Amino acid sequence: MAVTVGASPRLGLGMLRHLPAEARPLIRPGTVPTGIVHLGLGAFHRAHQAVFTEAAVGAAGGDWGIMAVAPRSTAMVEAIAAQDNLFSVSTLSAAGSATRVVGALSGVRHAPRDPDAVVALLADPAVRVVTLTVTEKAYQLDPVTGELSPDPALAADLAGGRPPTTVPGLLLRGLAARAAADAGPVALVSCDNLPANGRRLRGMLDQAVGRADGVPAGLVEWVAANVTCPGTMVDRIVPASTPETIEAARRVLGVTDLAAVAAEPYAQWVIEDDFPGGRPGWEHAGAVLTDDAGPWERLKLRTLNGVHSAIAYLGALAGRETIAEALEIPHLADVLRRLIAEDVAASFTPPDGVRVVDYGEQVLARFGNPAIHHRTLQVALDGSQKLPQRVLHTIADLRAAGRSARWGALVVASWLRFALGYADDGHPLPFQDPLAGPIRAALDAGTQSPAGAVDALFALREVIPVEVAEDDEVRADVIAWLTALERHGVEATLAGAR
Repeated sequence: MAVTVGASPRLGLGMLRHLPAEARPLIRPGTVPTGIVHLGLGAFHRAHQAVFTEAAVGAAGGDWGIMAVAPRSTAMVEAIAAQDNLFSVSTLSAAGSATRVVGALSGVRHAPRDPDAVVALLADPAVRVVTLTVTEKAYQLDPVTGELSPDPALAADLAGGRPPTTVPGLLLRGLAARAAADAGPVALVSCDNLPANGRRLRGMLDQAVGRADGVPAGLVEWVAANVTCPGTMVDRIVPASTPETIEAARRVLGVTDLAAVAAEPYAQWVIEDDFPGGRPGWEHAGAVLTDDAGPWERLKLRTLNGVHSAIAYLGALAGRETIAEALEIPHLADVLRRLIAEDVAASFTPPDGVRVVDYGEQVLARFGNPAIHHRTLQVALDGSQKLPQRVLHTIADLRAAGRSARWGALVVASWLRFALGYADDGHPLPFQDPLAGPIRAALDAGTQSPAGAVDALFALREVIPVEVAEDDEVRADVIAWLTALERHGVEATLAGAR
């Protein structure tokens, strides 16, 4: 993302006094010691956990500064370091926008550049919480079986003898150093959109510790006794930053912020309260602390994320650039309401006091926010990692209860149609996915007919659970929807949906 700083000074500690009073951070970087290490320095963390944590420390105190670690790119590390660990978040709605600088970060690190420093952070007794936003694929787990992948980089990390390069490798090495230093208990907190994300993280960690070569004696027992993995549900729409994001922040702040992010007004964080070394007072920032995040996770994954994926694939096929624009496709909102009411709401028990249909209406209103330019192609990334928890688990639960999953089948068909690589008007669509090779190979072998394409895709057990793949009714529904999308396109298919 090329941005010209121009004549405006850069955001930094020396510029805080020049900012509008309402735009200044709640806490000043450097005044709150590090208590949290966060893996993942993307836009979502900056607009979500960092905002909640700054508000919690501002309200309740505590030494909970965040040392943010980038697992890959150096660009954001360099941008934030040059700004004295400051960045801004703009809240966008149809009624207007507001921009505020956030001071939650105590520092930034780049894991590939200095993995040993990251390991040392994880072993620091002052660090009692480690949070993660690293996306589904960084967990190195098969989305169907939950088993660690045979990735060569991960295998090298488990073998030891070199600095770690994967997220499981970093955690393994950091916890081994923490145990050796007797640095005290720690909570590892997944903030990624995974079903039962705490249990998934725990499964990844236990497998890594159990399979690693040369780990210290007693590490398995130490991890079992000293490491918790609370489940969470996170929610806020945060589009990828663009030069326009940075320019809009500059107009408000009078300084240039190359780490600026924009987000919708809504934000939610549900957290299982299992922190053996303590935690920030997140409840003072509006977070929900609970004994079981599972119902909240399913509500969000199936209703919000599942609908998000449906809009992304159908919108991209119909040539719509943003989610809000896609929602204007005739009949799409009606189809999504049927997906929510007839499939999603019937597939699970929601949290007490929550009606899935009402939550779904709120979701559609949020997605229709014209100020949030969330691109359909961005949401459509990595479908093989997202669809199991967003849609396929809904289908499996409905069929196990003897119910139809017709609208969920439409989402699967739209993803398959998207994977074929061209829109309704014939222009090519990018297909970016960790399993792009196997998926494309399967589709190339089966593209002589919709039935052949569905059979080829359903044979990929890395994506499609066996109970879904072997369900004749689901197969027939997906074939029917794919046939309609191929012959008539999105708009005509939706117009004829009954």
